[in-house]
Amino acid sequence: MAAIKNAAKVAGLVGGAIAASSVQAVDLPEDRAETMYHLYDGGGVIAQGPAVLVRKSMLDRVSLSGSWYVDAVSNASIDVVTTASKFKETRNQGEVGLDYVVRDSLIHVSGSKSVEPDYQASTLSFDLTQDVFGGMTTVVLGYSHADDKVGQHGTPGWVGTAHHWQYRLGLTQILTPRWTASANLESINDDGYLQSPYRLARVFGAYVHENDPTTRESKALKLSTTGDITPDGASNRRSIRLDYRYYWDTWGVRGHTLELGYNRNLAPGWLLESYVRYYRQNHALFYSDNAQQQTLYFTRNRELSTMHDFGPGATVSYTLRSVPGKYDVKLSGSYQFIDFHYADYTVGDTGKPYSFHASVFNTVLSATF
Repeated sequence: MAAIKNAAKVAGLVGGAIAASSVQAVDLPEDRAETMYHLYDGGGVIAQGPAVLVRKSMLDRVSLSGSWYVDAVSNASIDVVTTASKFKETRNQGEVGLDYVVRDSLIHVSGSKSVEPDYQASTLSFDLTQDVFGGMTTVVLGYSHADDKVGQHGTPGWVGTAHHWQYRLGLTQILTPRWTASANLESINDDGYLQSPYRLARVFGAYVHENDPTTRESKALKLSTTGDITPDGASNRRSIRLDYRYYWDTWGVRGHTLELGYNRNLAPGWLLESYVRYYRQNHALFYSDNAQQQTLYFTRNRELSTMHDFGPGATVSYTLRSVPGKYDVKLSGSYQFIDFHYADYTVGDTGKPYSFHASVFNTVLSATF
């Protein structure tokens, strides 16, 4: 309740600032058709599948979109094979969205539904985007609500439900003709069944079902800056990007993400987007690899342990065909390497800290028209 009141107060303040400022008309997203194939391979988990997106505007004020995403998962991760058998399942997610330009604002509403054999999730989102101060500043307000149903193979019905509320506030500022900066703040409240019916914790060396709190409040602040560093007279455009994100929650987790990106045109029609990312966090208050005392809450979820990951990534895009003012067809491929290290989550056989590598591939064929 307090979070809702605070979000309403922030929305009122920002709304007043918008009303008192000069504005500039915003544009609808481009008409687009897109198909993608994705693959994640790491730590005994393989997830892959296709995705499609179609977006079409009407009457110069409304844009409708629809997408479908498929994840075929083969899971033999360490936390699965330690206490159970590997499994395969498929997740399907559909989403529909509407963008509407009213006066000098862009309103976005979307809803999604995700279904897998033992989990269902539905989400409704609302975002408002407005340019102020002559278009030099962009303000974004957002809200999402999600409901989850959690099941377990072999158990009829649902073992639990969870509800999630997310509030977003973003600000982007043009600093100079070549530099922009942005700040984005989000707050999430979770309530209900927030654990896994399959995951086991270890207490005095014995495996027992984990017990997580039924509420969680988390916040994240992301600061970004992007600049055009193309030398005078150069034909190939170049830019750099620096992002920092700080995360904290009531479970005691604190996370830091740092990302540095570099983009440039390689040749006519070719674009390279590259980056390197580092993330680290401390463990949750009730996390333990092997608890030596009985407490109300306990977990051995490695995503709540002390860990860090690091890795580079790159995307190469090529314009297959472009007719200015009519259509643009592009093909892109991306790869990301991630090196995970867990400081206080150990491998059962050796007792050594767990680590693994993961690779993420994406290929996208898109057309704007």
